Amino acid sequence: MKRRHFLQLSAAAAVLPFASRRALAADYPTRPVHVIVGQAAGSSSDITARLFTQPVSERLKQQFIVEVRPGATGNVATEAVVHAPPDGYTLLLVNSQNTINAALIPNLPFDFVHDIAPIVGIDRVPLVMEVNPSFPAKTVPEFIAYAKAHPGTINMASAGVGGPQHVAGELFKYMAGVDLVHVPYHGSTPALVDLMAGQVQVMFDVTPSSLPHIKAGKLRPLGVTTPQALDVLPGVPPIAQFLQGYEAFGWIGFGAPKGTPPDIVDVLNKAFNAALADANVQARLLDLGGIEMAPNTPAEFASFIASDTDKWRKVVQFAHLKPQ
Repeated sequence: MKRRHFLQLSAAAAVLPFASRRALAADYPTRPVHVIVGQAAGSSSDITARLFTQPVSERLKQQFIVEVRPGATGNVATEAVVHAPPDGYTLLLVNSQNTINAALIPNLPFDFVHDIAPIVGIDRVPLVMEVNPSFPAKTVPEFIAYAKAHPGTINMASAGVGGPQHVAGELFKYMAGVDLVHVPYHGSTPALVDLMAGQVQVMFDVTPSSLPHIKAGKLRPLGVTTPQALDVLPGVPPIAQFLQGYEAFGWIGFGAPKGTPPDIVDVLNKAFNAALADANVQARLLDLGGIEMAPNTPAEFASFIASDTDKWRKVVQFAHLKPQ
C-alpha cells in the first residue's frame, strides 16, 4: 500500500507541471502584456504594433502596452525580450531587421532564430524610393542620370546599417551603377526629418512611415520596391520597370522569449490572426501600404523566419555589408 501510494504521488507530481501550464494558458492574460518595439516612435514597426495590439487587447480583455526601445538596429529591444521571463507577458515586435542582424552581425549576445519563439507573421512591407521635393529628378531614370553626373554627392538616408532601407538602397546602387553616400540614422523617423529638411537627398523607406509625408507633399515618390505598383501610391511605378529584377520589402510579426508555454503562444497566435482578419485592420494596413500575410501558425512563421535569414545572409555576402 505504501508503494502504491508513493507511485500515485509520483504520477501526480509528473502531471502537475503540465496541468499548471494548461491552467495558466486558460487564464492568460491576467495582467497587462508589454510589447517591445526596437524601432523609433512613429516608425512602421511602432505604427503596426499599435494597430494590432488594440484589437488583441479587446479580444483577450487585457491591456497590451507598446514600449518603444530603439537602439543598435533593434538589438537592444531583442536582447531585453530574450532575457525576459517566458510567461507571455513580454512580447517582441519582430521584423526583417532581426533576420538581417542575424546575418550581418556574427557576435550578437543572443541567437534570434533560437532565442525568440515565433508567434505570428502579420504583413509584408513595401518600400518607396523618395526624394526631397526640391531635388531635380522627378523619375527614377532622371535620378540615375543625375547621380551618374554627380557621383558621390547624393546622400542616401537609412534607418540604420543593414536594415531593409539600407539594403534596398545598396541593391539600387549596384543595379543602377551609381555612387550614393550612405547616411545611417537611428530609425526612420529622424531620417525622414532630415530628408524633408534637405539634409539628405534620397531614402528607400517603408510605406507606413513615409505615406503621410508623401500625401502631404513633403516628399516626392519616384518608385516602389515591389514588382507591381501599389494602390496607395497611384502613378508611382515599380523601380523594376527601369531596373529589371529589382525587388525589396520588409515584414512584421510578433515573437516571445524562448520557453514561453506553447499554449500561451497558441492563444496569442489565434488573437493576432483574428485581428489580421478584421476588416478595419485590413483597411488600415492597405492604407499604410502593407500587404497582409495569410493566416499562419507559429511553425509556419518559424519556417518563414529561417528562410528570410538565409536570404539576407546571401545579400550581406553579395553586397559585402559590414556592421558599423
